[in-house]
Amino acid sequence: MNDQTLYARLGGYDAIAAVAENLLPRLSDDPALGRFWAHRSEDGVHREKQLLIDFLCDRAGGPLFYTGRDMLLSHKGMNISASDWAAFIGHLEATLDQFGVPDRERKDVLAFIDSTREDIVEVD
Repeated sequence: MNDQTLYARLGGYDAIAAVAENLLPRLSDDPALGRFWAHRSEDGVHREKQLLIDFLCDRAGGPLFYTGRDMLLSHKGMNISASDWAAFIGHLEATLDQFGVPDRERKDVLAFIDSTREDIVEVD
């Protein structure tokens, strides 16, 4: 059995950054989800992308340390619904498909992302 971290199995920083680079435009261009990026500066979007990369790398067992706020605090008051979450997961799955992420790693990514759902979704 391969006992490498998920970070290593995914291909490290560059691979995770490429996923974030692909995922964020999908989310911001989605008619239902675009409201979460409306009126944000270019710098704000770049900062958010870096925080996402750091979070993913950290949670996947990589050498980066996520310094952002926890998921509950950073999403509080955004009124993210269960349907918003489902749309997000659909875009994440499409991104993982585009990069050909193998089943084991895909399941691991989706599991740790799903572990944040309770802190992010406010409206069911």
